[in-house]
Amino acid sequence: MQWTEIRTTFTFVSVAKIFNLLGSCHSGEQYTDQVALGPKLVIKDQSVGVANQADQMNGLGGILGESLSFYAHISLVLLPSGIGPVDLTTGTTMPDSAGGVPTVTDQLLKQGLISTECIGIYYEPTTTANAANGCLSFGGPDSSKYTGEHNYVPITKSSPASNYWGIDQSISYGGQEIMASCGGIADTGTTLVMLPTSVLNAYKEATGAVEDPSTQLLTVTEDQYSNMQSMMFKIGVPPAIAHHDAIQNEYELTKNAQIWPRSMNDSLGVPSNKFCLIFADMGNVNVGDGLCFINGFTFLQRFYSVYDVSNSQVGFATTQYTQATTN
Repeated sequence: MQWTEIRTTFTFVSVAKIFNLLGSCHSGEQYTDQVALGPKLVIKDQSVGVANQADQMNGLGGILGESLSFYAHISLVLLPSGIGPVDLTTGTTMPDSAGGVPTVTDQLLKQGLISTECIGIYYEPTTTANAANGCLSFGGPDSSKYTGEHNYVPITKSSPASNYWGIDQSISYGGQEIMASCGGIADTGTTLVMLPTSVLNAYKEATGAVEDPSTQLLTVTEDQYSNMQSMMFKIGVPPAIAHHDAIQNEYELTKNAQIWPRSMNDSLGVPSNKFCLIFADMGNVNVGDGLCFINGFTFLQRFYSVYDVSNSQVGFATTQYTQATTN
């Protein structure tokens, strides 16, 4: 996503508050200003965080996060928390803002710029470090970016996942269930797919994967990769929990989608012919813990996802790249 520069100069209005975003990595002063996401999406009085500390940005210009925080007119990173729930903004400013800080989509809806408070996110599988291969759609999904039917599931009732873009999900590999249905989140701000230790161990046993000492990522040999099978993510509430007709949909992560793009192995400091996997250890969490997994960027780039505040639901659809072999 590229920042759309506003051609007319507007004056910052200081809110006289300090913000702290993403732990201690980003902090600064909070203002309100007019912000343009595009020619027809110009938000008045949007909360803006001007950072005086921004660690680990790696050339990025800002984050479309809990409120709109930016540091320069360069590239932005989107976090799903940027479209709600607004409770996620609580505690990000000092003194704290009563009721939280209105998010970008809060303001878009309030000002009549969109009719539904939701956002669609589209990616193509990344093969180069600087590829501009994503697309945001404010107010609803962009039907030109996905294939087949778009399916929605309600936000999970499992806490603390229910405080975020939480979903219920089970996982099977090679036809065998390796994770029973539990609550977790979808998060574009997390690079890998995070799984409980027990689930990761079952996956390692099924694939023969071992941990690479230099990257701590799981790796497989070329022969092991050739024998890998699809991983199936069943998203939604199962009948035993729903007590009514279940809303569940299954999404396939092919064996190619399970590996880090080999063209980008140099970013990991490993040879281009090495097969690194996209899963990492969530720790010793149990199904009842309420946040058992994170479907990060490496999962989301294979699907079109919609984060719908108005209807408290998350949607997924396949794209032309779901079955891609570019990795």
